[in-house]
Amino acid sequence: MSDKVFNLVTDPWIKVIDKTTNQDKKVSLTELFENAQHYRRLAGEMQSQDLAVLRFLLAILTTVYSRVDVGGEEYEWLEIDTETLKVINLVDEDDYDQKDLQKTWQQLFQQGHFSRIVIQYLKQHQKRFDLFGEQPFYQVTADEYDAVVSEKKKVATGAGTVSVKQINRLISESNNTPDIFTPKTDNQKNQVSLDELVRWLIMYQNFTGVTDKTKVDTNEKFSTPSGWLYKLNPVFANGFTLFETLMLNLVLFTKKEYVIQKPVWEYKNFQDYVANRKKVILPDDLASLYTAWSRVLHIEWDEQNQPTIFSAGLPMFSNKNAFIEPMTTWKKDSQGGEGDHKPAVKSTRSLGIAMWRNFGQYVNIDKSKSHEPGIVSWLHTLEKTGLLAPNKRLNLATAVLVSDGNATSQTPVAEIADDLVIKAEVLFDSKETQRWPERIENIIELTQQVGRDYWQFVASVGQIRNLDSRQFASEYSTKFYDRLNEPFKQWLAGLSNDDNRDEKELEWQRTLRKIVLRSAEEFMNSSTSRDIRGITTTRKNKPIIQNIFTVNNDLRYNLKRHLNL
Repeated sequence: MSDKVFNLVTDPWIKVIDKTTNQDKKVSLTELFENAQHYRRLAGEMQSQDLAVLRFLLAILTTVYSRVDVGGEEYEWLEIDTETLKVINLVDEDDYDQKDLQKTWQQLFQQGHFSRIVIQYLKQHQKRFDLFGEQPFYQVTADEYDAVVSEKKKVATGAGTVSVKQINRLISESNNTPDIFTPKTDNQKNQVSLDELVRWLIMYQNFTGVTDKTKVDTNEKFSTPSGWLYKLNPVFANGFTLFETLMLNLVLFTKKEYVIQKPVWEYKNFQDYVANRKKVILPDDLASLYTAWSRVLHIEWDEQNQPTIFSAGLPMFSNKNAFIEPMTTWKKDSQGGEGDHKPAVKSTRSLGIAMWRNFGQYVNIDKSKSHEPGIVSWLHTLEKTGLLAPNKRLNLATAVLVSDGNATSQTPVAEIADDLVIKAEVLFDSKETQRWPERIENIIELTQQVGRDYWQFVASVGQIRNLDSRQFASEYSTKFYDRLNEPFKQWLAGLSNDDNRDEKELEWQRTLRKIVLRSAEEFMNSSTSRDIRGITTTRKNKPIIQNIFTVNNDLRYNLKRHLNL
C-alpha cells in the first residue's frame, strides 16, 4: 500500500450539505475552506462525528489566523517562517496586541469567506495529511508503534487491535459482544471506504471508550483513557452557513498573553508527541486540545485495501478545571476543593432532559455558583466588541455521545443532539433589575414545578389504576416535556430587550397552563369506570375517595397556586 495516496488536503472526505442544492457532497480540506460560505453544515454519519470534525477544522483555522492576518502577513509582534507559517521566536508579551487578532476575526467575518493563506498552510503541511504517508494522518508507522508498546503487543503478534465496527460509532461493536441492532449486515460491518475511515478516525480519537486494553509503556501506571470529547457535555454555536459556524466557534482573542498553537501534525515526530503526552499536562492552546489523541493507532492494510487497526492508549490529562476547553458546560466538583469544577457530563439518567431545562448551565447567572462555558463567554466578547449585532439570533447546540456508564467499557448507548435559539441581547442582558437570564431561569423553575404537579397528577391516576405509579408518571412526564420543548424554544427565540417582560412571562404561563390542561383532559376523556369509581386513601389521617375528578381538581388547584394567572 506504500504507493497509495489519500490526502485530506486534496481528496474529498468531508461530508457537507450544499446550500444551493440541499444535497450532501464530499469535499477536500481545500474545497471546504474555499467554499465554506456555500455549505449549510457538516453532514457526516453522526452529529457527534460532525462536532469532532468541526474541532479538527477549527484547529487549522486557529493555528493559521493566530499567526498571520487575513492577507497572510505575519503580525508585527511575531516572527514567522514564511514557508511553514510556524512561529520562529516567542513573542514579547509587552508587544503582543490582542486587537490585531480581533481585527483579523472582524475582517474574515465581514468578507464572508476564508482567505487563501489557509490553503497555503495546508499545502506546506500536506504530507502530514496523507492517510498512507511516511508520517500517516492520525497514525504511526509499525516501528513507531512497536517502540511504545510491550513486547507481547507488537504489531507482529497481531494483538491489541480494534475492528472497524468498533471505531464506527454507529455500531461500536467489539468482537466479543455483537450488536444486532446495527445499520450494517455482519459481512459489511468491517468494510469501510477511505473517506469514511478518516471521519471515524477523527471521531474515535475524540469519543474513545475503554474496551481496548493495550497501552503505551510508561514509568507511571495509568488507566486506559476515554476520548476527550467523551468526557464533556458539549456546547457550540451553529451559524446559517458552515463558514458562520466556524467563525462563531473560532476563539481567537480571549487571552492577554500570546499562546503558540501546536496541533498534533506540527510535531516534528511521533516520539516528541508521546513524550509530551506522558507528562499529562493540560494543553494551554486550543489546537493541541482539539487534536489530542486518546490512542496511538497503526493501520495495516490487506489486499482488498481494508484496514487492521492496532490501538494503544495514551495518558490523558485531567478535565478538572480544564477551562481552556470552551465547548462544555461545567458543574461543581463535589470531590474537589473550593471552586473546583468538572464538565457536567450527560448520563443515561438525563437522556430526556432538553437543553433549555438546563439553561443555567449555559449562562452564568450566579457567578459564585457556576462556571460559564467558554464558547458563551466568547460570544459575549464578540457582542461587547460590536462584532455581533445585539439582535443576532444565537443558536447554541449540543451533540453528545452518551456512554453506558460502565467503567470497564464506556460503550456508547445513545447520541443526543439538541439546540436552543436566543438573541444575543437577551442572553447577555445586563439590566440589573430585570435581566432576562435571571427571569428565564425563574420561568424554567416555575415550568418544572408545574411539571412536578403534572407528574403527581399522573402518579395519582396510576395509583387509582393499581399500576406502578412512579413508572407510569415518569413515562407520561417525558411525553409532557416533549410537548413543552418546541413551544418553549419558540418563546425563548422570540424574546427581545424591547419586550414588556412581565407580559412575556405571562404569555408563557398561559401556554404552559393550556398544555397541562390539555394533557390532563386526555386522561379525563379516556377514563374508565375504575377511574371514575376511584379508591379510598388517606389524607391527613382521614379516609378520602380519590378518583379521576378529585385528582384533576388537585392539579387545577396546584396550577392556580403556582401560576400567576
